[in-house]
Amino acid sequence: MQAFEYASPSTLHEALTLLGSQWGETDVLAGGTDQISLMKDYIHTPKRVVNIKGVKELGGIHSSAQGLRIGATVTFDELAGNAAIRSEYPALHAAVMGVASPQIRNMGTVGGDLCQRPRCWYYRRGFGLLAMQDGKSLVPNGDNRYHAIFGGGPAYFVSPSSLGPALVALDAKVKLVSASGQRVVSAEKFFVSPQNESSRETALLPNEILTEIQVPPARGVKNATSVALHIQGSTVQKASVVLGHVAPTPWPAAKASQLLQGQALTAENIAQAAEAAGDGAQPLSGNDYKVKLVRVAVKRALLEASGKA
Repeated sequence: MQAFEYASPSTLHEALTLLGSQWGETDVLAGGTDQISLMKDYIHTPKRVVNIKGVKELGGIHSSAQGLRIGATVTFDELAGNAAIRSEYPALHAAVMGVASPQIRNMGTVGGDLCQRPRCWYYRRGFGLLAMQDGKSLVPNGDNRYHAIFGGGPAYFVSPSSLGPALVALDAKVKLVSASGQRVVSAEKFFVSPQNESSRETALLPNEILTEIQVPPARGVKNATSVALHIQGSTVQKASVVLGHVAPTPWPAAKASQLLQGQALTAENIAQAAEAAGDGAQPLSGNDYKVKLVRVAVKRALLEASGKA
């Protein structure tokens, strides 16, 4: 690990003044479950590390008539134990419990989950985000068992965020703050598929901190895993089906969502939507199994959301 300056601010204002203007100058540390590994492997070699765990305004879970506010330093354990999330946002609860390690749930934070770097082994071994060598990607003809089946390149890694698909399905937003101001972006637009090696996988800028996640009220929304259904009577008014770990970003299954809109949640309609969720996939040489997994996972999620599981 390369030597670095360490700062532990107590306020958000102080933390923001410590950030750099370019990537590589400063890294933000929260739970550290990903950051420390990146630094040990020399993938990240920041000149300064800013520990935000002591910034109280970045914590807390608040549920109100306006929806849910989740602070960036909230841990997965805190999410799992929150009564409002368990009862009103089962999609988020399922995403949290999908992280099987108690140690990671205890240390890992919401903001860290959204901002973590790809787990792609090409990237982690120093080949860059796009895994390029001699002008060509190593992925299509290499070991690509866990890589993307949607997106079509040039990035083939999959978004590592556990919470991302559920947040996109729930129309959540993230708040990004810098010393000069703040902005709120949708969870869907927060994740980015990089087109070159100088790009990043999120909309976050080097002088910004992700401070909170804002989730709309769940009234009238049946949700499970990464599916959200706005239902009136017995009819789906709006559907959002989002796939995880199949693309560089959480991937909206547009055709599946469209098939459900204006329809009743019958077994036949659910089966048709689940089948459509795999449409457009472009599996690589070693990961065509993911297409079947997508269809099975979407069918299960829709059955669970409809109460028919």
